[in-house]
Amino acid sequence: MLADIVDYLACPVCRDGLRLTDGSLRCGQGHGFDVARQGYVSLLTGSQAPGTADSPAMVAARADFLAAGHYAPLADALAKAVQDHCPPAATGADGEHRGPVVVDAGAGTGYYGAAVLDALPEATGLAFDISKHAVKRAARAHPRMGAFVADVWKPLPIGDAVADVVIDVFAPRNGPEFARILRPGGRLVVVTPAKEHLSPLVEELDLLSVDEAKEHRVAESLRGFGEVDTRAVRFEMPLSRADVAKVVEMGPSAWHKDPDTLHHQIQKFPEWTPAVASFRLFIFESPAESRPSS
Repeated sequence: MLADIVDYLACPVCRDGLRLTDGSLRCGQGHGFDVARQGYVSLLTGSQAPGTADSPAMVAARADFLAAGHYAPLADALAKAVQDHCPPAATGADGEHRGPVVVDAGAGTGYYGAAVLDALPEATGLAFDISKHAVKRAARAHPRMGAFVADVWKPLPIGDAVADVVIDVFAPRNGPEFARILRPGGRLVVVTPAKEHLSPLVEELDLLSVDEAKEHRVAESLRGFGEVDTRAVRFEMPLSRADVAKVVEMGPSAWHKDPDTLHHQIQKFPEWTPAVASFRLFIFESPAESRPSS
């Protein structure tokens, strides 16, 4: 899929356009980025390894948990929100009709981006994450999704005003860059966990919890965007002991829980534990004018 999204990408070094040739992406200034055999490309710059990227174990746990369908109601709700708010189809500079362009920021394995693309048959997806282990999976998540490694906190290797929709599910939010890559009138859909998410596991396993200021911090990070809709998604999940382990291992608590301690705690659980899944979906409209890249 890189061939289908390359026109929307920008060189992370000089901001020039990129082209796909001989197994790499190259810009007019000669900067090159090799395409991995799994079909993704790393557009990170510099030699320092990202310190917050999900590990192979975290990515594997997330892939298994999502494949079991536990968060399918959330994926459905997200896809419906994008359907309801996706701007009308645009016409390119050449006068040709094109489908929507959806950017999945902090895409992980591409699970949610794929659900959105299923709901938008004409859309093209760009998925990026800082974890190459996650992006390997995102590159295979959907036939209309291209994937690359990028850091959401740096200038994104995406052109100005090319996206119709940006989705951000449990990922960091770079408001200025999201505003830059969205076309005027585009939509940003942010998903965050709600206060009661993963109750009673949070209390019983001493996991990281959602703080009271979460919604305020979302709004603060997206100054200039106009909130047009908010939706609550809540459902119950019966989880086996293995499921409980995976939902902890795939999230931020994985950085803080000792694996042996977690294992011993979970062994005391009943065979099945009812857990709450609770989320907030925020739909924003992009600023009236996109912000050009510097």
